[in-house]
Amino acid sequence: MSELDPNDARAHGSGRSARIADPASLNAAARRVLGMVLRYWYVIRSSWPRTAELIYWPLVQMLMWGFLQSYLAERSGFAANAAGLFIGGVLLWDILVRSQLGFAVAFLEEVWSRNLGHLMMSPLRPNELVISLILVSLLKLGVAMVPVALLAYLFFGFNLLSLGLAFAAFFANLVIMSWSLGLVSTGAVIRWGMGAESFAWLVVFALMPLCCVYYPVSTLPGWMHPLAYALPPTYVFEGLRALVLHQTFEAGLMARALALNVVYFVLALGVFHHFLRSARINGSLVQMGE
Repeated sequence: MSELDPNDARAHGSGRSARIADPASLNAAARRVLGMVLRYWYVIRSSWPRTAELIYWPLVQMLMWGFLQSYLAERSGFAANAAGLFIGGVLLWDILVRSQLGFAVAFLEEVWSRNLGHLMMSPLRPNELVISLILVSLLKLGVAMVPVALLAYLFFGFNLLSLGLAFAAFFANLVIMSWSLGLVSTGAVIRWGMGAESFAWLVVFALMPLCCVYYPVSTLPGWMHPLAYALPPTYVFEGLRALVLHQTFEAGLMARALALNVVYFVLALGVFHHFLRSARINGSLVQMGE
């Protein structure tokens, strides 16, 4: 059996790179991603209970904390001076939660319908699946949070967009973290099957005490501070408190959050690809489902 000529291997590799960079290939990839996004959009659009479910929990959270803040503002000088702190915190937290669940649930729906194996046998590539899930998470996030943000303004006079550039930094860091959590949780389902489904629902809430959504990091015991500062959302909520209480935008906190997010996203993407490759080799994709 003859060995592969290194020159042939290089030529094959360069040809593969050329195909990847070929406009026709990029156009085909974009069409596949668009097809996946449209598929999910048609499902959401055709089912009002799905749309109501996306809006329900963020709305309940916002109203509960908003009325609590209004009550405390009447009886506490701190709450009056920190107007918007609770509502801002719950809206930003829901951005993280809804984006992560939007990513994970879109993947789980493929598993529940036993369609994941079919997708993996189609021309759709793993990275295209990831991009599709990211776009779907943004789509679901918009459906859930835009009405809730409008109602927060109507009920309590809190305009999330009034945060300006800070809101863009908060939003970017939270959604990138949500995608990392989505990749890890869906990777766990690929690796351990539907027994790990609850992980996809609970992983973001397990981190909530360490993210310090409603209280500063200094409230935690000292030994928990390094754990809190290892999470990008912690910097977002510390930045929100600095903005609301001191009218200061802490760009350094956002830079640290972004650096952590880049590391976590790369690691999470590697975990997802590893588990997916292992499932393909073992043939467990076609057996996965309810």
